[in-house]
Amino acid sequence: MLKMFSTQLTGLLNRIHDKEEFSFEDGARLLAQAAVGAGHIYIYGTNEMSAVEAEALYSEEPLKWAQKFTQDRLLTEADRVLLVSRFGNDEEALKIGKKLNEQGIPFVSISTVGTSEGDSLVDLADVHIDLHLKKGLLPDDVGNRFGYPASIAALFAYYGLKFTIDEIVAEYEMELEDI
Repeated sequence: MLKMFSTQLTGLLNRIHDKEEFSFEDGARLLAQAAVGAGHIYIYGTNEMSAVEAEALYSEEPLKWAQKFTQDRLLTEADRVLLVSRFGNDEEALKIGKKLNEQGIPFVSISTVGTSEGDSLVDLADVHIDLHLKKGLLPDDVGNRFGYPASIAALFAYYGLKFTIDEIVAEYEMELEDI
């Protein structure tokens, strides 16, 4: 079972990489604006997606410009937000996304694009990274699916952004040294 899960998970991560390549670049550029400017990158994950917050803030290699987003925090136009949820129509994430839009704060979202009608982070975010995770990765004996690794997929997307942000900031700092 674990071997099958590993195979399916590898396929999912490859699909995210292949289909979201330009979104990784665009999202990292947007977030890096805060890192090279006077702002901060605020991170918020709903439910299990708080794993991305923990990784960005407390891991062995944190995102050094990151801070935890709280809904009562006053943001400036120099700040950027990374908003992570299981689905693009998550009520809490949508509430935050709408508030960010009203305040004119650019943000990147990571979630699975929902198939339902109504509001979606895809429409609110300046850049959206789709997790392409519509159902569990493994079949059971009666045709259902299980093994839904949303936080693993979101952490993969986070690292795609982090590595690219680090590269952008390093290039920017080298250019400043040359001046």
